[in-house]
Amino acid sequence: MTAAAEPESPAPSADQVAPAAKGPSRAARTTPAKNASTVKAPARKAPTEKASAKKTPTKSTTAKKASASTKATARPASATPPAASGLDEGVRARLDTSITELQQGAAVWSALTLAQRATLLRAVRTSVAATAEDWATTAASSKGLDSRHPLRGEEWLSGPYSVLGALDAYIDTLSTLARGGNPLEDVRLSRAPGGRTRVHAFPLTGIDRALLSGFTGEVWLRPGTTPNRARSGAGLAQRTPAASGGVGLVLGAGNITSIPVLDVLYELLAHNRTALLKVNPTQDSLVPVYKRAFAPLIEIGLVRIVRGGPDVGAYLTAHPDLVHVHITGSAATFNAIVWGSSTTRDGAPLLTKPITAELGGVSPIIVVPGEWSDADLTYHAEHIATMRLQNSGHNCIAGQVVVLSSDWPQAERFRAELRRAYASAPERPTWYPGSSHRMEQATESYPDALHLGDRMLVEIGADQDAEALQHTEYFAPVLGVVAVPGTGQQFLDAAVAYANDELQGTLGANLLIHPGTEKSLGTGFERAIADLRYGSIAINAWTAFGFITPTLTWGAFPGNTLEDVGSGIGVVHNALLLDDVERSVIRGPFRPFPRSLPVRGGGGRLTILPTPPWFVSARTGAEVSEGLTRFRANGGALGLVKTLLKALRA
Repeated sequence: MTAAAEPESPAPSADQVAPAAKGPSRAARTTPAKNASTVKAPARKAPTEKASAKKTPTKSTTAKKASASTKATARPASATPPAASGLDEGVRARLDTSITELQQGAAVWSALTLAQRATLLRAVRTSVAATAEDWATTAASSKGLDSRHPLRGEEWLSGPYSVLGALDAYIDTLSTLARGGNPLEDVRLSRAPGGRTRVHAFPLTGIDRALLSGFTGEVWLRPGTTPNRARSGAGLAQRTPAASGGVGLVLGAGNITSIPVLDVLYELLAHNRTALLKVNPTQDSLVPVYKRAFAPLIEIGLVRIVRGGPDVGAYLTAHPDLVHVHITGSAATFNAIVWGSSTTRDGAPLLTKPITAELGGVSPIIVVPGEWSDADLTYHAEHIATMRLQNSGHNCIAGQVVVLSSDWPQAERFRAELRRAYASAPERPTWYPGSSHRMEQATESYPDALHLGDRMLVEIGADQDAEALQHTEYFAPVLGVVAVPGTGQQFLDAAVAYANDELQGTLGANLLIHPGTEKSLGTGFERAIADLRYGSIAINAWTAFGFITPTLTWGAFPGNTLEDVGSGIGVVHNALLLDDVERSVIRGPFRPFPRSLPVRGGGGRLTILPTPPWFVSARTGAEVSEGLTRFRANGGALGLVKTLLKALRA
């Protein structure tokens, strides 16, 4: 996470993966690297192509188009690995040994039946459950959160909780395939705008329907993908388990602790690739935990975990026996790996193997005007504060630009509530490398912004330039507010166009709307959602919810290329193993319990959740997050009841 976690959301620093990434920030048409200096060049997106499965190539319109699949850059690898200047011979030998063991492990994986794979994942689930407390406390400590900090629950949800949920979902998929079934056999499919198939991918279990009532999730497939084609493609590489995908490299994220683990699982299950995980140096303290959690996979050669700096990253990305690279990070790091420079993309790519990536962006929070109660204004102001301040803003999916209507009569009252919620959230360290520098950049661009201790609120006036805010993924607690004219459908269409055309990236967009307003818009609302060119869209929710929901997908809107990578190429998570994915759409309750009850005039979706435990304003969020993770790990009705009672006091 973002989520809750990139769930990214996560970005290894450019100087932590490849030496060439130490140059200036991202290329002049993308966001700056998350630890580099700002580049204030425009980053406009292409006009919408409603009938196309892929968006128009953005920013580099003359660049050669590359496929968004994992075959995007396939070429013969070099015959021998590079000498990697400064890399000790002993280190190279250990890395080579790990890769050889993974090649042997690939043969072991190919020989396992689907039922045996499901059994193996159950063993992994047991080991993850056993490490959950150590995992969460180690992660919290590494980020400066002690055992009493009110936000320590973030590390339970975005760490072991997310991984346990993914393992459960993958086990279900493998078990279904093992008995000759289809991952979509009990999943409802329907039509979405533009000739798309909609997969109703959440909730699929009774416990999720109960605990997370009011929340639903859909995966929209690319236009033209029929329900029959969706079913025939579900399962990906697990439809041909004996076909080995070789050995892949995962360059782990540095901010959310579940991301490296989830990326490794996706390599193994979506592509039949064993994986060498190079952790980001910010996650070094988690390596012992990861090794215990992955022990069943490590023992038979399916996973290896290594530490290292830029020299190790450079050696591995060019290694001829690693057939694929996946990175969660920044565009500058991606460009350094692919092109040898964080800013220059001339000539042929230096990377001679396929690469997929999740790279973040500037995420909008569109607030559709309507008739909101005072409690609605307060609740969603806290909702937005959460989107920005969870993990101190060090998330690829952190909401960054709030889009309000200049014609909304309640706009000023909402701004006041937002200032209050943003200022009153618990303080915490801005711990990610380079965050202080990025805060200084924001201050330089907006000297009149409101400084609230460890965070900044930038309210763009009519005569102010929003370019830096729109094009710089600050990856720090910097929240901006802009105004767009109009009400109703006019505002919604204008806000969607603003998000598509003015904000860098296509990873995730958030939208808050009163149920009565949504109903009044009719089919125009669904059309506007279809027009949003983002890989994850959350309606009355935060896209981080999609990050921690394993049966949904996570990644940029399709269509990016090596030359213009934007928010990345490909998807992860996707525990139903769906093909032809375009986006995921999450829908949540506009009002929490008990205001969601019809007798309280709730309207919209009913939920039993009061303030959700991931809200930075949830007074019992830490205890509830821990309790939900322990229930996910071990079950136990009594513990769940105690957790729910604590949730009611949030």
